Amino acid sequence: MFGSRAALYLSVQGWAILARVSVKGLSSTPSIDNSDTRPSSFAALRHRDFRLLWAGQFISLTGSQMQLVAINWHVYLLTKSSVALGLVGLVRVVPIVLCSLMGGVVADAFDRKRLMVITQSTMLVSACVLATITAAGLHAVWPIYLLTAIASAATAFDNPARQALLPQLVPARVFPNAVSLGLIAFQIAMVTGPLLAGLVLAKWGPAIVYGVNAASFLAVIGAVLMLRARGRASDETQAQGRVSFAALTEGLKFVWRTPVVVQSMTLDFVATFFASATALLPIYADRILGVGARGLGVLAASPAVGAVIAGLAMARFGSRLEKPGATVLISIAAYGAATVLFGWSHLFWFSCLMLACVGAGDTVSTVLRQTMRQLVTPDRLRGRMTSVNMIFFMGGPQLGELEAGLLAAAVGVQLSVIVGGVGCLLAVVLAACKARALLRYKLTDTAAHD
Repeated sequence: MFGSRAALYLSVQGWAILARVSVKGLSSTPSIDNSDTRPSSFAALRHRDFRLLWAGQFISLTGSQMQLVAINWHVYLLTKSSVALGLVGLVRVVPIVLCSLMGGVVADAFDRKRLMVITQSTMLVSACVLATITAAGLHAVWPIYLLTAIASAATAFDNPARQALLPQLVPARVFPNAVSLGLIAFQIAMVTGPLLAGLVLAKWGPAIVYGVNAASFLAVIGAVLMLRARGRASDETQAQGRVSFAALTEGLKFVWRTPVVVQSMTLDFVATFFASATALLPIYADRILGVGARGLGVLAASPAVGAVIAGLAMARFGSRLEKPGATVLISIAAYGAATVLFGWSHLFWFSCLMLACVGAGDTVSTVLRQTMRQLVTPDRLRGRMTSVNMIFFMGGPQLGELEAGLLAAAVGVQLSVIVGGVGCLLAVVLAACKARALLRYKLTDTAAHD
């Protein structure tokens, strides 16, 4: 699969659709299955299609999280450069910016299952090639950049297709359970993946990690091929079967003319641009904290630990937040403050704690922002809104990694992270003064465009 934030993005898309269901009803989902008469913590797993994709995603995501850690470590070993680590973020975001808008149009127009098989196969081949050339003795960093860019381009088409497919896998009445199980599985994989990567890197090196990730894509491909649900939306929408510039501009106009969408996307981009320190974790593990590859795995897993806790809390209490805008700002402020404290820390345990707080703050704001966007977006535009949001949601942290790497080369690693956290806090202050639509929005508002 593709990256911790991308995975969180997919899980939150499901949570957001659930919020839409609770307000309006989910007319496009399968009919209610009366066999689910008793409440169960695992009710969604009774449904074959969801069970297949849920298991496949968990396996693949674990492999992808292992590879994300391995790539950063590998680039650091080859270059010993913070700028080179920052460039990893750049090569991830450029294909997303270039391809994501078209990815949303394609996902609304064609069979999503076929599209997912193509994108997952592309990412599998990319990981295979990376494993092969690394095992043969890779001494240059540019092949890592190139293959990472190819996988990111595939992600730009995979995300909208997957998000649009999920509501068709279970009946509406068990969809809350499906979302909860999906979110927890994603976050657990984001803990286990980096921890396993740290162990494998310390003993065998990055080539094995890349090979494991390549094999993990087979789980999703096999699951998608066995799905019985149709790949197209059950209702006929204007975009189906049509890929055109007009379809693209329709989605862009909707985003631009909807203040809640624009303000939430912009806030996310600015905050994560300043406060992204993930690319510098290898330097922290090696030079500042002295914990090596194993410690790097723990550091990389720490944000997901906080995200799991926050995700469970949001599953229980998130729907009670009638005006979520203020909570979004508070959670992003916590994200920035934790980044500042992480940048300052020389203690391993405290660094892990602050990274967990970073993950928790990011998860709370992400769930609420995605929920608001889904509630104001018509169903027929969801794929295109998703693709526009990908530029902000994934572009911010990836470009932020480049910014962090360049600033670290100029002023030092720790000061770079601290300055980024302060920039995030300043963005929150500005949003509190200017983002009036975001602060006024209520979850009980309905979409005016359906």
